[in-house]
Amino acid sequence: MEKLQAALDKARKTRTGEGSVPVRRQLQTRPQAIAPEVDALWQDLASFEVDPRLLVDHLVVTREAGEAATPFDILRTKTLLQMRQNGWKRLAITSPMPGAGKTTVACNLALGMGRQRDLRSMLFDLDLRDPSAHHFFETAPPYPIGDVLTGKVPFAAQGMRYGDNVAISTGHHPVADPTRLLLAEETAEVLDAIEAAYKPDLMIFDLPSVLVNDDTRAFLKNVDCALIVIRAEETRFGQFDTCEREVAEHTNVLGVVLNAYRYGENTAHKSWKGEKA
Repeated sequence: MEKLQAALDKARKTRTGEGSVPVRRQLQTRPQAIAPEVDALWQDLASFEVDPRLLVDHLVVTREAGEAATPFDILRTKTLLQMRQNGWKRLAITSPMPGAGKTTVACNLALGMGRQRDLRSMLFDLDLRDPSAHHFFETAPPYPIGDVLTGKVPFAAQGMRYGDNVAISTGHHPVADPTRLLLAEETAEVLDAIEAAYKPDLMIFDLPSVLVNDDTRAFLKNVDCALIVIRAEETRFGQFDTCEREVAEHTNVLGVVLNAYRYGENTAHKSWKGEKA
């Protein structure tokens, strides 16, 4: 574990001189007043509830404040502050290889943001070959997310609302050719339209692992920054290093989440830039 930590620090230092990837566009850094018609759009989304015990079973622990939620809350706050400072709204979450816990992090971030009553967040499950976010919430939309990305179905008919201020768009069946969708300009236009209409403070995209296919590379042009999730004692440094280089070619690397790092009798679910949460 110490070797991985040292390698993370070394990799970060070697990239200090590299410039940031240009963002999609410059955004306002402060939340703007929301018009009544935007409130109506959010309220019109189909709402759903899920048994809190089922969320905990899936390690989604940020529905309420507490000891279990604290590491994710720290990540939420650091993420939000840094994104606001840079005028960013779109966050990708990925990993070098499957099994690191990226979807768990994405779901916890979304619900953690939901506890901030003045913020609206959206979570899109774009791991189209193996969608899983619907399992975490024990619910599925009436249409596949691919129908939204192609413009076949409006977001209003597919997106679902948890509470008053978290919108979730998930898939429930694998997509045969996801790279075609993720690379398409039509997808970029659809997301721009959703952002313009619903005016979310944060859009979170749960993307596939970088080293298993080219789906994430195809989509990163649509986000402002990315978090890379690695798993203690499983992710190899070479995998992380390659993943970070790939992501940094297409967007800004916001930070690194070290998942399942055990110290004492507790588990730190995440870290920031290689530091313990």
